[in-house]
Amino acid sequence: MNNRLIKKVAISIQQLFLLQQVIDYIDEHIKEEINSEELARMVGYSPYHFYRIFDKHIGYTVMDYVQKRKLQFALYELVQGKKIIQIALDYGFETHSGFTKAFKKCFGSPPSLYKLHCPISLPQKPDLWSLRQKQTGGIVMQPKIVQKKAFDIAGKTFESHLEKIIYTRDAPAFWEQRISADEAIERTLYNLLSPKKHGEYCINLSGTELKDSFTYLFAVNYDQDTRIPEGLTKLEITEATYAVFRTPLVEVEQFVPSIKGTWQYILEDWLPKSLYEVDENGYDFEYYDEHCHDWEYEKIYMEIYLPIKEKEID
Repeated sequence: MNNRLIKKVAISIQQLFLLQQVIDYIDEHIKEEINSEELARMVGYSPYHFYRIFDKHIGYTVMDYVQKRKLQFALYELVQGKKIIQIALDYGFETHSGFTKAFKKCFGSPPSLYKLHCPISLPQKPDLWSLRQKQTGGIVMQPKIVQKKAFDIAGKTFESHLEKIIYTRDAPAFWEQRISADEAIERTLYNLLSPKKHGEYCINLSGTELKDSFTYLFAVNYDQDTRIPEGLTKLEITEATYAVFRTPLVEVEQFVPSIKGTWQYILEDWLPKSLYEVDENGYDFEYYDEHCHDWEYEKIYMEIYLPIKEKEID
């Protein structure tokens, strides 16, 4: 390793160390007014340099991260039964409507509806060094908890050979082997099935026993009035409660490592520390829509749906 590379790595590690102090400070003062310039001064950076490295390592602008983090802590208080107006004021939102608007933008539904499926524990503390090792490309935010009714998908199955596979979640799938082939499959499925809603599903159909191979389904939404051509497989995804994780926004070159790293984070960090366990009656799946189109967006992401239930207390 040459001196220039050693220096670059050392600077990056130092930046992570300082940014860890910043995100820890944000969590510790989550109900206070947080100023991005004060955060920059705290770690000895100019505001411009601080904003740039924060976005690079965290995957969000400073104040966007602060607001999202406030809303994630607010989720926990929703499930505790605190009134929305009081939560809004506690986290620095001047009005009920301002809080609701920000909440809906972040989580996709108003708090009055979402509180039925709020996380039952506080958001976990981000560990930047662990996330760096997993190559997530940024912080993986607390998941959305959603209830999805049963729905149908249809697609093409493939056999993959990997060691000791149980579910897709156990081996962030064989991306390097399949990614170029999936582009052609995607076009074929849309031409054959013409689904009304855009989006692709990647699901492992194998059983729970350890194997060196598994059956993999690449699918799209299936509308009941459409005939399924020979060679395609239809699957009903049963009703379930899901923890929905979004991979950090990354450039296309980092998309595959980000997906793998996010799976690792879910399995190694989030799931063991959460109050949930995997609901084995459901399917975990990867979901891709237009937000992973690198020709439309400078940075892209996808979602991972993990079926969950509350852990049984011994």
